[in-house]
Amino acid sequence: MYRKISDFADTWKYESESTIKLLNGLTDASLDQKIYPEGRTLARLSWHITETIGEMLNRTGLHVEEPETSGHLRNAALIAEVYGRVAQQGLAAVQENWTDESLEIKHDMYGMEWSRGTILTVLVQHQIHHRGQMTVLMRQAGLVVPGIYGPAREEWLKMNLPAMA
Repeated sequence: MYRKISDFADTWKYESESTIKLLNGLTDASLDQKIYPEGRTLARLSWHITETIGEMLNRTGLHVEEPETSGHLRNAALIAEVYGRVAQQGLAAVQENWTDESLEIKHDMYGMEWSRGTILTVLVQHQIHHRGQMTVLMRQAGLVVPGIYGPAREEWLKMNLPAMA
């Protein structure tokens, strides 16, 4: 749970940049990739990460864009663009409206009472969780997966180092 807005901001900047890096690796052709017939596609996972920022933060009284889905699930570049804009709006809304002390205030989140600090933690972890799913689908679609917490296979090879087993 976050106890300081500055700690969240530092984490959010890195994690949202990492998400943009991943989204920028998608192609329009890859957006229909899914692991099983009822599973979410790369497009749906990407958009879910995007729309959840506003959906969660707006439950607390903040005002963050909740973008319309129409047309976005066919255009990888547009998904990345909208995600970047909404991620910035979310961070700005938190920094401008909340204080470190207010992170203890609780809000109803899906039938549970979560502190603002917990909401921010879940927002970050939610994004990381779905990015992990997306990397598997990206590999299945034949895309290069960027390193986020360390080099990806292709990045090791560019450094003339053997890829980690």
